[in-house]
Amino acid sequence: MTNLFDPVTVGDLTLPNRIALAPLTRNRSPGAVPTELTALYYTQRAEAGLLITEATAITHQGQGYSDVPGLYSPEQLAGWRKVTDSVHAAGGHIYVQLWHVGRISHNSLQPEGKAPVAPSAIAAKAKTYLADADGKGGFVDTSTPRALEASELPGIIEDFRKAVSGAVDTAGFDGVEVHSANGYLLDQFLRSGSNHRTDEYGGSIENRLRFPLAVTRAIVETIGGNRTGIRISPVTPANDASDPDPQPLFEAYVRELAKLDLAYVHVIEGATGGDRDYRQGSEPFDYAALKAAYRDAGGKGAWILNNGYTLELAQAAVEEGRADLVAFGKPFIANPDLVRRFREGAPLNEIIPDTLYGGGEHGYTDYPTLG
Repeated sequence: MTNLFDPVTVGDLTLPNRIALAPLTRNRSPGAVPTELTALYYTQRAEAGLLITEATAITHQGQGYSDVPGLYSPEQLAGWRKVTDSVHAAGGHIYVQLWHVGRISHNSLQPEGKAPVAPSAIAAKAKTYLADADGKGGFVDTSTPRALEASELPGIIEDFRKAVSGAVDTAGFDGVEVHSANGYLLDQFLRSGSNHRTDEYGGSIENRLRFPLAVTRAIVETIGGNRTGIRISPVTPANDASDPDPQPLFEAYVRELAKLDLAYVHVIEGATGGDRDYRQGSEPFDYAALKAAYRDAGGKGAWILNNGYTLELAQAAVEEGRADLVAFGKPFIANPDLVRRFREGAPLNEIIPDTLYGGGEHGYTDYPTLG
């Protein structure tokens, strides 16, 4: 019987266990540049089978929160190179999550103070994080976006290509995760609640899939499917994401993704950071049917599950074949040695809530480890 601590193949990597670090925004990269503290944070957690970094903006336009890292300047890539070198020296494996926030941003964070961009000019009932020059921050309402012209979309696809090349060739990441979840740009195109377009990128499921699939294909063409993962969140209401009928939408999405020979598909079950049984639409979402749709269409990539998993739930998911890996978020924040604690049945540290976003080492790199 497969165990959470057994090795697993993901793309061209052989991982020592089936425990992943989920992407976690921490707002500790001033000027969008990762620091030495960032390198320490990820290296402390390098015992995970796979580290997936916090969401990382592909361009200035893709930036939606203060002090989150980017992949669009030499300084940012050099900062990330220190992170990947340190993680690799510790025997770890690390993917970077590619981010364009779309409408989940604020004018003050955008180039020249312009409006954020989105599939449609619909303001999200959501918050973003702004910090002052001293690093003190808080949450404010997002700004009203403008609708992207169809002629702008090829340029954004090229932005993804450039970011991917920099991430792998310059910053030294083992691969990338496409952020197609949690109400950000690609997810905004998928869902009818945020996509009211009447051109070839809106309306039918086929049309709403068009742009997210074009982005993912471009990334696969650039670095290969064996170094590309994707994250989806079929029913989360995060960042005002909504669709009245998510089952056929996301089953159609994974059937198309199956054709790309991805390293993995990373599924957030339920409401991000909350209720794993949360539903949108009239019926509970059928995650088994989602995985079956992917496998039946020829998808061979690893299947990663996430959201509110305990050790016991994760063990069951792997043993029963529902997951190849399980990603952990908040438990990994408070327990850099989470893999060891799970293996030894040791108690877990409690998280310090008011240090989650922004700050320095406190609540970031100073959580105690066993021994």
